[in-house]
Amino acid sequence: MTEPAEPDRWLGGRLSLRQPPRGAHRAGTDAVLLARLFDPHPGAVICDLGAGTGAVGLAYAALHPGCRVVLVERDEGLAALARQNIGENGLADRATVVEADVLAPGTRRREAGLSPDMADILVTNPPFFEEGRHRPSPIAGKASAHTFAADGLEAWLRTCADVLRPSGRLGLIHRADSLPDCLDAMRKRFGTITVRPIHTAPDRPAIRVLIGAVMGSRGPFSLLPPLVLHDASGCFTAEAEALHRGGGLES
Repeated sequence: MTEPAEPDRWLGGRLSLRQPPRGAHRAGTDAVLLARLFDPHPGAVICDLGAGTGAVGLAYAALHPGCRVVLVERDEGLAALARQNIGENGLADRATVVEADVLAPGTRRREAGLSPDMADILVTNPPFFEEGRHRPSPIAGKASAHTFAADGLEAWLRTCADVLRPSGRLGLIHRADSLPDCLDAMRKRFGTITVRPIHTAPDRPAIRVLIGAVMGSRGPFSLLPPLVLHDASGCFTAEAEALHRGGGLES
């Protein structure tokens, strides 16, 4: 994997992030939204499942000095970049990388270091498509990040439930049209589910859903006010701009 000459500056300069070359799968607005979903308590263990180069998990570590972060990534090259990002941001005392396949059998995941009940908060941006239901990217790394086998979302969320502690919180971002599949996969495992639609413009349909949930809860479902990313001129809205600089989501 070719390393970029200079790291990206994230969250208003709070985080230095080395990413794959442009054209490969790179963290962007989806990662920013997921990174600002929760306000963890001091001492919380946050697991970034399918972490790539660590953008989401390391954003939590940078913005919340009292928490510890576990970055879970199966790709050796991305895991190496994640470790480099940990070191270059001075987070080696609070962040680690676990090389594990989220969809592997439980025994293999645990041998790799992905233990049950290890996280207070789990954040994840899983692949968006199943094999055979979209045209994959010709770039291998990008195709792998975007695609998994049939029933992969169900299996992915099953692993999330295994890694979270009782009453732990799940944060998930996905395509808006996949919301029914997400809710089906979360049934009987998660409750107190909140959904925030994400729109590119005020007059456009939602393209993403930002989902929060509590492990084992029976609390009610809530549909939150939408977040609009761009105004009529195509510029970031004030809320979207604030998020990219490290601000929080409005209630």
